[in-house]
Amino acid sequence: MKALVFAAGLGTRLRPFTLHAPKALYPLCGRPLLYWTVLKLKRSGLVDGITVNVHHFASMIEEYLASEDFLSMSQGLDISVSDESGCLLETGGGMLFAEKHLSRGPFIMHNSDIVSNADLTALATAHDCGSMATLLVSERESSRYLLFDSGKYLCGWYNASTGEVRSPLGKIDPRDFRMLAFSGIHTASPGIFDCARDLGFSGKFSIVDLYVSACASYRIKAFVQENLVLADAGRPDNMRKAEQIVEKYYNFVEE
Repeated sequence: MKALVFAAGLGTRLRPFTLHAPKALYPLCGRPLLYWTVLKLKRSGLVDGITVNVHHFASMIEEYLASEDFLSMSQGLDISVSDESGCLLETGGGMLFAEKHLSRGPFIMHNSDIVSNADLTALATAHDCGSMATLLVSERESSRYLLFDSGKYLCGWYNASTGEVRSPLGKIDPRDFRMLAFSGIHTASPGIFDCARDLGFSGKFSIVDLYVSACASYRIKAFVQENLVLADAGRPDNMRKAEQIVEKYYNFVEE
């Protein structure tokens, strides 16, 4: 199984650090965010290859991927780079751009700034070939929610702050659906690439926009992890929680 780690973002919330370095190299418990993401994927035992997409200070990430610290930890994994230096493509466009690395079977996508106790094995097991994607979600407070029906299939998107609702199913009431927060961790089948093109997606786009557009015709499932503990380490106010998660759920045994 392959994995795609999203590490191309500008990281504006982590300025001034990201004025001089990429968000994926922000230090957490003495090592870059990217280290912990790749370590988690490796320790899942699911993946044999990881692609890291890059844009902002791309060369710094490539240098880190060649460092002794990273190579020692990632030994046994095939590490590749999807270089978006020419244009930042967001998550959906980044996935489509990395197709050549990912299109041979189901694959995992993981934001580089998310640290969690996510059960990646359970997520991969929950994904089936009849679904385009399976999204790790949980019942936690958020400003934006994905809307799922009683069968845990995606039906739309809801912005709780503005009241905006998006769904290809027409006018829907969020209260009629299960509102779940997305983790930035998901598994997809290789048919997602043709789906994106069939729906007219290209260039720069959000993968959530693709999921919402596709959910009328494709099965997009929720995998609800009841005990999920997660922090978005792309926000300075979440760093203490992120450190606590790393200290509790990521052990420091040297590879």
